[in-house]
Amino acid sequence: MAREGLGGAAVQPGRPAAEPPRVAAMSSIASYESLVHAVSGAVGSMTAMTVFFPLDTARLRLQVDEKRKSKTTPAVLLEIIKEEGLLAPYRGWFPVISSLCCSNFVYFYTFNSLKGLWVKGQHSTTGKDLVLGVVAGVVNVLLTTPLWVVNTRLKLQGAKFRNEDIVPTNYKGIIDAFHQIIRDEGVLALWNGTFPSLLLVFNPAIQFMFYEGFKRKLLKKQLQLTSLDAFVIGAVAKAVATTLTYPLQTVQSILRFGRHRLNPENRTLGSLRNVLYLLQQRVRRFGLMGLYKGLEAKLLQTVLTAALMFLVYEKLTAATFTVMGLKHSRRH
Repeated sequence: MAREGLGGAAVQPGRPAAEPPRVAAMSSIASYESLVHAVSGAVGSMTAMTVFFPLDTARLRLQVDEKRKSKTTPAVLLEIIKEEGLLAPYRGWFPVISSLCCSNFVYFYTFNSLKGLWVKGQHSTTGKDLVLGVVAGVVNVLLTTPLWVVNTRLKLQGAKFRNEDIVPTNYKGIIDAFHQIIRDEGVLALWNGTFPSLLLVFNPAIQFMFYEGFKRKLLKKQLQLTSLDAFVIGAVAKAVATTLTYPLQTVQSILRFGRHRLNPENRTLGSLRNVLYLLQQRVRRFGLMGLYKGLEAKLLQTVLTAALMFLVYEKLTAATFTVMGLKHSRRH
């Protein structure tokens, strides 16, 4: 015989009353599973970036220092080591890793929380993965852009540039960089490059869409991903996303660095006008391929980093669920 719940709805004996929608939503957003995904994603990204950090240094120099003659990643790295010292390729490692940790934690937490809320135990779809990726990307950009502005400047501080239009910086650390930027350029300067960054939310969104799609196909044939599976599909997904969005990534790096002597009328930081101006200048100076200067370094760095990150992420997530005796969600 059915009994009445609090709202007068019939509840079967022996079955707990269903959670109210608001409580269910909050429990999905604040779930232990989302936290595991977020921590695993952050640890995976820090591990991968540390291993391939010199490649990111070469990529950033090629994007920002337009007059550098060396075109290939090995040549740029050799130049940096010869002119600035053996450890120069790892300059700015700590602020980058700190920013990356916060950024990936926010992204993975938002993505998996919203996925649990929307998918609710069912199989996801490519369209849903893309939408979730975009939303998670927007949240991530708005929260973590100040960290990326500071780490970009710290990473390039002390570099020997070929471009005389670049104004040098003198920051003593992360806190001092925040202080000087706010004092000299205003608090909004911490969100330099936000506009192209918001456009670039399609980069991780496309990456996750392809990654989750490949993952679903593989999990139909096998119980879990192998290390090689995670590495390969992570690499392919990131290669596609990076190639499609690279010109905007170049503009994003220049705006975050913020030390180019731009024309006063184009100083509205992060605006559409500024993005178009920088793209036009790039094409005018170097031709259409100038939009892809540094792509080799970026692909090498980002594909390997993403592949290793997803490998660590998958293994750490699976291990954590196993140790805690929880069933790993299969809502892929």
